[in-house]
Amino acid sequence: MIRTKEIIRDAFWELLEEKPYNKITVQDIVNRCQVNRNTFYYHFQNIPALMEESVKEWMEDVIHRYGNLESPAYCLTYIAGECMKRKNAFLHLFRSAQKDVFLFSLNKMACGVVKAYVDEEEEYKESSSEKKERVIRCYKCLFVGIILDWLEENAAFDLPEFCEEICRTLAESAPHMRERYPNE
Repeated sequence: MIRTKEIIRDAFWELLEEKPYNKITVQDIVNRCQVNRNTFYYHFQNIPALMEESVKEWMEDVIHRYGNLESPAYCLTYIAGECMKRKNAFLHLFRSAQKDVFLFSLNKMACGVVKAYVDEEEEYKESSSEKKERVIRCYKCLFVGIILDWLEENAAFDLPEFCEEICRTLAESAPHMRERYPNE
């Protein structure tokens, strides 16, 4: 049963790489994964439900794989690489009627990855919950803003490379920021 759901989700991602969301039919999906329509409807109410679950599963996988890297900046760079792997699919979702669900999921994923990092990082163990929340929100907003910019630019630039450039810029400005805003 679980494997069948995975096959259906995989077929959906493949189709989403090839054509816009609103052009994908249940018939396309069942033909691609060689199951019948009843099997599709046994697992998913409709294509929007499949989309929500597919993005959620992708997001949980990314959080699991990248939430324990050495810095939030590295987390974001690796997530950018994962987004590039689904570039066309993300563009199709961004341009679809399901855009809000997709953006909500991206926001949640970015927050989850940074939270997983902050929760495990020694540097933040003694920090107040307010400080942790600020760090999480800052990196989440940074990443989601970069993703939105990338999608609005039709994914025309190398997202991981851009994230690395942003991280270098932030690192270079850190000494200046520490002078201006010393630790609490």
